[in-house]
Amino acid sequence: MFIFHKETTLEDLGGGVTRRILAHDGKMMQVEVNFEQGAIGPMHNHPHEQLTYVLSGEFEFTIGDEKHVVRAGDTLYKKPDIMHGCVCLKAGTLLDTFTPMRMDFLK
Repeated sequence: MFIFHKETTLEDLGGGVTRRILAHDGKMMQVEVNFEQGAIGPMHNHPHEQLTYVLSGEFEFTIGDEKHVVRAGDTLYKKPDIMHGCVCLKAGTLLDTFTPMRMDFLK
C-alpha cells in the first residue's frame, strides 16, 4: 500500500498542533504531528503501544514520571496506558506509530 503525502488531509487540532494520518490497517497506524513553538500535547493515556520519532524541532516530553528534552533523531516508546505529553520548545514534527491503530483518529 502506498500513501502519498499530497493525498492526505491535514487536521487542525487547535493550539498550534496539526495532525496528518498516514498509512494504517487494523494492526498499526502512522501519524505525522506538527507543533508550533509553545504548543502543548496535553497529558493523556490510551491502550495502544506508541513509538514517537522526532523528525524536527525540540520537545520536553513527560512519560510516566520521567521528563526529558528530545530533538531530531530521538525516539520515544510509550507502553499502553502510561500517562504522557509534551511541550514544544522549538517548532517541529513528530512521527507517531501506534499498535493497534487508533480508530478514534478515523472518526
